[in-house]
Amino acid sequence: MAPGTKPRRGAEPWSQRVAETSDALDLEPGVFTLEDPREIALSLMRSAERSRRRKAGPFQSAMSMLNFYVNRAGGKLPRARRACLEAAKDELRALYGRPRRRRQPSSSSS
Repeated sequence: MAPGTKPRRGAEPWSQRVAETSDALDLEPGVFTLEDPREIALSLMRSAERSRRRKAGPFQSAMSMLNFYVNRAGGKLPRARRACLEAAKDELRALYGRPRRRRQPSSSSS
């Protein structure tokens, strides 16, 4: 390691930097801590509609940010929270007049 450089440990995670500085959206504070999936979707929709920095359409930008958050949380995301965020995806689809995703039955039996 070069003199005067610090190790990466403890540095700001790249995902936090992306969420704060990306050209996707300027999110409302606390959007991913909301309890109601519809409120999450409405907040993302407002952010996407207001954004002048986004590169894609508002629906795609909002859904991408939601997917980004879910994917970055990974296994650390509690089951109930993941279910809420997945429901927010369906709410977002409904707000933009897109078809809701059909749930696949679990394939536990063969």
